Amino acid sequence: MFNSIIDGSISLQSALIIFISAVILGLIISVIHMKSDKCSKNMAITLATLPFLVSIVIIMVNGNLGTGIAAVGAFSLVRFRSIPGNSKDIAMIFFAMAVGLALGTGYVGYAVIVTIIGSILIFILSNTKYGESNNSRILRLTVPEDVDYTKEFNKIFEKYTTRHNLVKVKTTNLGSLFELAYEIDLKGNEKEFIDELRTRNGNLKVAIERNGLNNEEL
Repeated sequence: MFNSIIDGSISLQSALIIFISAVILGLIISVIHMKSDKCSKNMAITLATLPFLVSIVIIMVNGNLGTGIAAVGAFSLVRFRSIPGNSKDIAMIFFAMAVGLALGTGYVGYAVIVTIIGSILIFILSNTKYGESNNSRILRLTVPEDVDYTKEFNKIFEKYTTRHNLVKVKTTNLGSLFELAYEIDLKGNEKEFIDELRTRNGNLKVAIERNGLNNEEL
């Protein structure tokens, strides 16, 4: 069960087993991702087809060093042509690629076991409160360009948070405003916290998100 079905040159029967397994396991990975998190159609299709595509590449390489180097170059081009995704999306892509690699080398049994265990683990962790903090928030704050945001809000943060970390800065409105994103852990009253921020940022937009940062870009 855990031996490779490829012994030297690959037969038509072995290739069909690998390709059919790749399609089935890819669909399982895609469905698990859709059930455990928000997922775009493009991402779902990518995860469903990736094991099949990777297995084709590995079969075509089949010990050929020159072809292997060309395949590595092709994968690196795909990385630079892709848009940033969150950390879970990237992990799922690696998951699908790992299954495709196992299938491409003929280890169908390993690929099936890895898919089952990995899918169960991802589903459980995604549908529980693992890694969540009851006080963790994302603060989005708009400030005028003449405000020194590195110092202006320090006392407020010390009063209402146990942790604050600036994770994103972006200019908007032709450079006249800054949009800031902080990871914070609240320890005080949320409404009072927002009111004090508004007195320092000219009553511009203040938003607090409870579900974490949507785009954990890598």
